[in-house]
Amino acid sequence: MKCEEIDYEIFGDDMQTVEVELDPYETVIAEAGAMNWMEDSINFEAKMGDGSEPEKGIFGKLFDGAKRALTGESLFITHFTNVGQGKKRVAFAAPYPGKIVPVDMARIGERIICQKDAFLCAALGTKVSIAFNRRLGAGFFGGEGFILQKLEGDGMAFLHAGGTIVKKQLNGQTLKVDTGCIVGFTDGITYDIQRAGNLKSMFFGGEGLFLATLSGYGTVYLQSLPFSRLADRIIQSAPSSGGNRKGEGSVLGGLGDLLNGDNR
Repeated sequence: MKCEEIDYEIFGDDMQTVEVELDPYETVIAEAGAMNWMEDSINFEAKMGDGSEPEKGIFGKLFDGAKRALTGESLFITHFTNVGQGKKRVAFAAPYPGKIVPVDMARIGERIICQKDAFLCAALGTKVSIAFNRRLGAGFFGGEGFILQKLEGDGMAFLHAGGTIVKKQLNGQTLKVDTGCIVGFTDGITYDIQRAGNLKSMFFGGEGLFLATLSGYGTVYLQSLPFSRLADRIIQSAPSSGGNRKGEGSVLGGLGDLLNGDNR
């Protein structure tokens, strides 16, 4: 497997964008809808395949698209190609705040397993597929279910996750993690779940019923703010007809409601 070599630059802090520089007739693949801007002479095309196996027929590409749909992603991957004479740039970002993780696939064993919505873009030649979690416990209670994304290749790939990203190297240790905080892990890492303490801790500790365990030898990427946790807080704080408003400061928030005619 030989991926195209691409140059890139990451902009921003908490809402990052990666700008990829393409040589003439060089291509980068990206999740549908991830493009922010692109320079003239860059053409894009939505395809069912990721381009890593150009010899595949229409049925093979359709099958690959159907497998991607199982992870909740689009059937299509967008291919951006520089058809001009000089170097051109195209930028990508995720739809929610977080960090972009550049992963040199050649340095981590040419394969990484990641959460379903982590893939952002990658050099052409990167294979984007799915991985089934064979452990029933991890499948039912591990936060990501039975199906995870799998990236394979020897070029650059870019993942996106919420909050701050932490990279940890495990050398035989075991790491206990909130099930939603895992971004991805390399070969050599075993993923499973275990009960979060005793019954009282499970139901009243606020950490959920189960924790993920990562053990072995390899690299693990963790996120501090899973999007599901952010969405839950937004929903809890949103005004509703049947609940109390959580204003920014109880007195001023209530005063603002009175001035606006909101007397819930």
